[in-house]
Amino acid sequence: MSHSRSRFAGAAGLLLALTLVLPSQPAVAAGWQSLFDGYTTRGWRTYGKPTFPTQGWTVQDKCLVHSAKGGGGDIISDASFQEFDLRWEWKVAEGANSGLKYFILEERGKAVGHEYQMIDDARHSDALTGPLHQTASFYDVLPPSAKATKPAGAWNSSRIVVRGNDVEHWLNGKRVLHYTLGSPEVMEGVQRSKFKNIEGFGKSASGHILLQDHGDEVWFRNLKIRDLRPR
Repeated sequence: MSHSRSRFAGAAGLLLALTLVLPSQPAVAAGWQSLFDGYTTRGWRTYGKPTFPTQGWTVQDKCLVHSAKGGGGDIISDASFQEFDLRWEWKVAEGANSGLKYFILEERGKAVGHEYQMIDDARHSDALTGPLHQTASFYDVLPPSAKATKPAGAWNSSRIVVRGNDVEHWLNGKRVLHYTLGSPEVMEGVQRSKFKNIEGFGKSASGHILLQDHGDEVWFRNLKIRDLRPR
């Protein structure tokens, strides 16, 4: 065998070995950033703290999981985002409640942000109070326009798009909510909500993404985000 062929064979063998040893990363198209690699908690930390919680949250089967009554608290992304296309998949246990929040500002002193509600609509008492507290709502402010939730235990696909002041909530391929930040509709909803005394709530902000610990079992996977700020 020639030296060139020998070098080629060696390089090919090394590449194959690395492929077998290194964990595969989620395929993310150009312009997209993976928020969870399926293996580690890199990129996340406890709200208000520099480290990831030591209880409650675990990585299982390429999913980020919060166990029922496991504690640990809410977790937030290291990075902040203002205009973005965020997509993820999730499921909750029967009777469970959770949420994904955006525009999280730690200087507020509370884990308050715009919440995309994720809940067992058929069983949890909060969801049974009405659409303002049901899946894909802008929690306590605006309801979804349609029901597209899959039953507890089944995987749902969700999406949030923020472009300028326009915000969209998607659920299982359907756009179920569209609102404009700072609009009369939003600010009137805020005034009727428990967030009425939070300064700047309902308006655009550059903030963290938050995964909620509501004391129940919830699974997240395939979290990815694309920056939509004008270039």
